[in-house]
Amino acid sequence: MAVLDRVTPNTANPNLTRTQRTAARLRLARADLFVAGAYLSLAVLVLSGQWMHADRGYLIKSGQDQTMWEWFFAVTAHDVSHLHNPLGTTLQNYPDGVNMMANTAMFGVGVPLTPVTLLFGPTVTFVLVLTLGLCGTAFAWYWLFSRELVSSKFAAAVGGLFCGFAPAMISHANAHPNFVLLALLPVIALKVIRMARRAAAGTEVTRGRRNKDAFVLGLLVAMQIALGEEPLLIFALAFGLFALVYHLHAPKAGLRMVRSLAPPVLLAALITVALTDIPLWWQFFGPQSYRSIDHGPMKNDLKALFQFPSESLGGVFSHGQNVAINATEENSYFGWPLWIVVSVAIALMWRERAVRAAAAVIALFTILSLGASATIGLGDTGIVLPWKWLDHVPLLNSVLESRFTMAAIPAIAVVLVLATQRALDYWSVSATDWRPLALFAALVFALLPLTPTVLPVVQRAPTPAFFTDGTVRHYVSGGSVVIAPPPTAPDARALRWQVDSGFEFPLAGGYFVGPTGSSKKGRYGPDDRPTATLLTKAQQSNKIPSIDESDRIRALVDLRYWRADVVVLPPTDNADTLRLTLDQLLGFPAKYVDGVWLWDVRGLLH
Repeated sequence: MAVLDRVTPNTANPNLTRTQRTAARLRLARADLFVAGAYLSLAVLVLSGQWMHADRGYLIKSGQDQTMWEWFFAVTAHDVSHLHNPLGTTLQNYPDGVNMMANTAMFGVGVPLTPVTLLFGPTVTFVLVLTLGLCGTAFAWYWLFSRELVSSKFAAAVGGLFCGFAPAMISHANAHPNFVLLALLPVIALKVIRMARRAAAGTEVTRGRRNKDAFVLGLLVAMQIALGEEPLLIFALAFGLFALVYHLHAPKAGLRMVRSLAPPVLLAALITVALTDIPLWWQFFGPQSYRSIDHGPMKNDLKALFQFPSESLGGVFSHGQNVAINATEENSYFGWPLWIVVSVAIALMWRERAVRAAAAVIALFTILSLGASATIGLGDTGIVLPWKWLDHVPLLNSVLESRFTMAAIPAIAVVLVLATQRALDYWSVSATDWRPLALFAALVFALLPLTPTVLPVVQRAPTPAFFTDGTVRHYVSGGSVVIAPPPTAPDARALRWQVDSGFEFPLAGGYFVGPTGSSKKGRYGPDDRPTATLLTKAQQSNKIPSIDESDRIRALVDLRYWRADVVVLPPTDNADTLRLTLDQLLGFPAKYVDGVWLWDVRGLLH
């Protein structure tokens, strides 16, 4: 793997006395603490709207994803506290259930944060993970850069800042903690780099040390699997490309190092499998598992590469055409000033191996993110790109191709870090050298427009009292609650109501990824059922459909399939239309109880 030229800290200088080394360590520690505090402050500021309204606040750009993630954290805490198997649950999509391992439940934080979830609620857990994700990812990359790439803490801090608060990170901070909490990735890279350095130096490594390295690496990868597999896959591909290009100048030395690294890395892989075999089996072969998921085209538009992200200073003053998949997937909005600065820096530092390797990662993964054919302003150019063939590769075909540009973030940071270090080196030679000032002006020019703004938050409507005061228990006898219409990806509010009830009932339908039909291909939400479709159409059109006997028979079949105890109509759009439709469909009028309309169907089905 990649072996960067090691930075020798002052604390390792053999000419220093013990007192001097101790003082140097304290200076380094103070610098580290200052950088960590700065990152944490910025993360709290970005998410301050949610922190100030942790009870009812909602990150509006998350769509329904915040509801889904809060449900993941809440159901994990519920399962852990009740000693249930957290890998699968029937609390959603009853009676088929949900494969939690196949739904990015993030057990790596959901399980250890169970006390937080139980004491303060899943919203606090959600915003806490996002906050620690932003600052933790930034600090982890800062640590790698400051220990392995450059001697300047300032230069390393610039790189960490970009890695933790890049446009894609801020965009995902609206909704996707699995793409925000990426702190383990640089730790994995650091471990492999140090193992590779010993191999390249021909250092004699004892079997005990090799086994220890393998165990630590295997444990780190297993922990990342528990946090997010898709980021791990993208990182592994990018890190492999970086290592390959980095060693192209001396392929024989690179091959020798690979041979030396192979045994501990293979052992680490076995350890990872041993630690994750049961969860991974459940994910790919357990109940409600699926083989792949067809997202459809989820690529970056060429315009997105050069525009400013919506949640940034540049986006406030110069927001271009909206070409992102959605507000949580602005993965490539780096802005045109950054591309100019990075391109010039790469040209000026091309002789450095790390710069060439970073440039290769930036170029290839940016191209992959453009999908099967390039588009400009959502217009197809007809230019065929490599993703057309890679889209059929197992595992890769489940990745949203737009997210490949996230691999470019640490690569761009490497270029910025090395450029900053070089500028500071010029200043150490001559305090009047103009080049450092030019570099710092370029950094401001590139990064100031990308400064993140506070993510917007709205107040969500309170949960109907029917679910929170215990009334729902009187209408559930081991069966499910059917919301009219059942929750789906566009409207998953019912998941929040279930959480607020203390999981007193299972839900029909829901927002999750599960298999459809016999193909085992994944989709968002359950298979369509006639009654759910009829109710959704009635709500959208605000017209009462014509109900005949065949509709009533299908409704009874669906209710038996859901093992329904009660159908509930909460306050919602076009509620009168839905109520009158269900009156006809079920053959008896609704009853108004504790803020909701309901139909007790237990007598109808048994």
